Amino acid sequence: MADLQTQRAFQKQEGIFQNSKKLLAKKTSKGVRYWKEVGLGFKVPKEAIEGHYIDKKSNLKRYSHLNQNDQNNYYQKRLFTSMLPNIIDMRRDIEMFQCTFHRAFGPVKEGDIVVCGQCRPLSKTVRFNVLKVIPNEIIGNVRKQFVLF
Repeated sequence: MADLQTQRAFQKQEGIFQNSKKLLAKKTSKGVRYWKEVGLGFKVPKEAIEGHYIDKKSNLKRYSHLNQNDQNNYYQKRLFTSMLPNIIDMRRDIEMFQCTFHRAFGPVKEGDIVVCGQCRPLSKTVRFNVLKVIPNEIIGNVRKQFVLF
């Protein structure tokens, strides 16, 4: 399900040569895939390593990097909405943040706790990437419940 690509153009990773003769000689269908460790003790999901979905704004690929200068460059917040395909809204008290979401983390629902890391500005309002998703443990409507984050 996470490998579903909805774009009509051919999606490929930058920096990977896809017409290699070595792959044809070995007869492998897997191909070459670039991924990197995020750092700060976060594990890369298995689906991001082995999957076929390509997201140019994901921190698990080579396109964006987390700021590792400070200690306060990643935040744990509650998921507010996820109406756009790759962008989710996080909320903590009054502050509202938007961050990009990679499909390797699986489906997310309103009320899940999301750990996001700060990176370079990806668009006008997006400055965070999802690093980890903790499932919701609240029963009922999430917006009407009192939660810590």
